[in-house]
Amino acid sequence: MDYKAQVTNALYTALDGELSSAEIYQKLERPKDFSMGDLAFPAFTLAKMMHKAPNIIAAELVEKIDKSSFENVEVKGAYVNFFLDKMAVSNEVLTTILEEGAAYGQNDSGKGGNVPIDMSSPNIAKPISMGHLRSTVIGNSIAKILEKNGYHPIKDNHLGDWGTQFGKLITAYKLWGNEDDVKADPINNLVKYYVKFHKEDVEHPELDDEAREWFKKLEDGDEEATSLWKWFRDESLKAFNKIYDKLGVSFDTYNGEAFYNDKMQEGIDILKEKNLLQESQGAQVVMLDKYNLNPALILKSDGATLYITRDIATAIYRDKTYKPAMNLYVVGSEQTNYFEQLKAVLLEMGVNSANDLHHIPFGLITVNGKKLSTRSGRIILLDEVLDDAIELAQKQIEEKNPDLPNKDEVANQVGVGAIIFGDLKNERINNIDFVLEDQLKFEGETGPYVQYSHARAESILRKAGKQELKPTDKHLDDSAAWETIRMLQDFPEIVKSACQDFEPSEIAKYSLRLAKAFNKYYAHSKILVEDENLSARLSLVKSVSIVLKESLNLLGVQAPDEM
Repeated sequence: MDYKAQVTNALYTALDGELSSAEIYQKLERPKDFSMGDLAFPAFTLAKMMHKAPNIIAAELVEKIDKSSFENVEVKGAYVNFFLDKMAVSNEVLTTILEEGAAYGQNDSGKGGNVPIDMSSPNIAKPISMGHLRSTVIGNSIAKILEKNGYHPIKDNHLGDWGTQFGKLITAYKLWGNEDDVKADPINNLVKYYVKFHKEDVEHPELDDEAREWFKKLEDGDEEATSLWKWFRDESLKAFNKIYDKLGVSFDTYNGEAFYNDKMQEGIDILKEKNLLQESQGAQVVMLDKYNLNPALILKSDGATLYITRDIATAIYRDKTYKPAMNLYVVGSEQTNYFEQLKAVLLEMGVNSANDLHHIPFGLITVNGKKLSTRSGRIILLDEVLDDAIELAQKQIEEKNPDLPNKDEVANQVGVGAIIFGDLKNERINNIDFVLEDQLKFEGETGPYVQYSHARAESILRKAGKQELKPTDKHLDDSAAWETIRMLQDFPEIVKSACQDFEPSEIAKYSLRLAKAFNKYYAHSKILVEDENLSARLSLVKSVSIVLKESLNLLGVQAPDEM
């Protein structure tokens, strides 16, 4: 039941049409203090309309409201505070969760619409560093949240597998590389060659000319250049997929920049047909004055293409292939202006899905305050960070629960989950300074804390043995239980809100609030006492376990049953 709608209807009748139902619904607030009720309506907005003080309006409203469906309705200053019927709400919320299980909170607002998500997108022949973590885990979580809201996400790992850097890499390999080294440790050796190239070309600028020649050969289909490129790509993907497997992230397509090499002409032709291309200093641009944007450079003066030329081809391909409800690009916030230009160009071209193109920006991840850079050699490898996290989790398990079954599996779930949760608990637009030890703590706002709360709930259920789980006719007469039930009641709205905002942190923060509420309930209640309300208490514990596990799942984090 939508209890906000119930409160809205009661207020609408009492206000006799002074505000619409939609206006009332929007103004309802959730008091921070449970003693102030479950929902509150501020009377401030009616003061001008009614020419009365807000506290007087609130007092008059309380007299008019039909209170039969509520436990209580009272005035607190300028607020009308509603106390819901705890027994009715508790029974409904717990019954629904137990019946629906992991499907609780599922809705069909997306109506099966396709949503390509451009995410992760590492560059071939370079390692997946901590800098790639954010796009990967944010994109993966958004895909899960979209699916929960009835969409069909299509995770597209748009690989950086084309461009002048391959001319540089081939040049570096030809000068300093050898086949055996690359076969033994492809990514580390390839990046070593790439870093060396950028150090050497400071003193030897002729290297840049050689690199351009090799990339030209690659573009022209030269056999040696193409063979080296394919080899670099294949070896890179093998290394990438080991890391994605650790993270529990999979993709529906790996169509990188090279895939669109032969598809760019269609976009260029449309731009020409619509007279959108203009010459500027020999180059071809699209003027975007009407969008208050600088011109978009589409073709260089020598006819060479750019990122945007390929991204136009990509958008056209996705438009035809998927007929998307939305197109999402999970890319750092420093690219905001670029995506504004891309969307504006696609709108001018008349690409069907251009209106629903959304850049999902996120802040930088730094380590000890320093930005990561492959070119400068300042790289922190994601694979190594994950291994360190797993090792730290193993140590903590040995200290706290050495007899735990499946210790290695749980350590993987906790270590990797801590890294993912540590990223996603932050609003994605914020910068993050990464400190591994902080992510692995079992107390505070961490993934292990939420995982442990879920495991604690499962432990209680195991100790209870076989019990019929159903809420009783009596509500759980405990303020901590009611706080937890209200949290559980909020989950479907949180799922919708996280989808609308493309914001996984809303799920992560919710899971922390629910875990804290449950742990408070656990600390103050004797759950396993044999009495008439045992089934109701166990129903609450099982419901918490279900919702915590599903919250973690929406973040791409696993929930061990034992820790």
